[in-house]
Amino acid sequence: MRRRGFTLIELLVVMAIIATLLTIAAPRYFRSLERSREAVLKQDLATLRESIDRFYGDTGKHPKTLALLVEKRYLRSIPVDPIAKSADKWILVNVTDDPEDDGIKDIKSGAEGKGENDVPYLEW
Repeated sequence: MRRRGFTLIELLVVMAIIATLLTIAAPRYFRSLERSREAVLKQDLATLRESIDRFYGDTGKHPKTLALLVEKRYLRSIPVDPIAKSADKWILVNVTDDPEDDGIKDIKSGAEGKGENDVPYLEW
């Protein structure tokens, strides 16, 4: 009576094929994750900057904090920086040319490293 099943050689061949496919697919997967994080970062920065501009357009002054934008309902919540993975890592650029208005003029990512286009995240 002969037993049914796979031999060790057949299992090794299947494992080698799976490993080869993973070595091809894994880098593409991780690259696509990084691109999606960068796309979210660009969108978050655009939303934050637009909210700062709307606040300035409505009040004539720049907001002192990001929490003020949430409080006044220009934002639902402060977004999490997808690269730095924290809502506390945003770099706030204050107004320097007006001594009476020391609010936030611009915002940048506090994430370390460079994007896919070799531009540091701090310069986005």
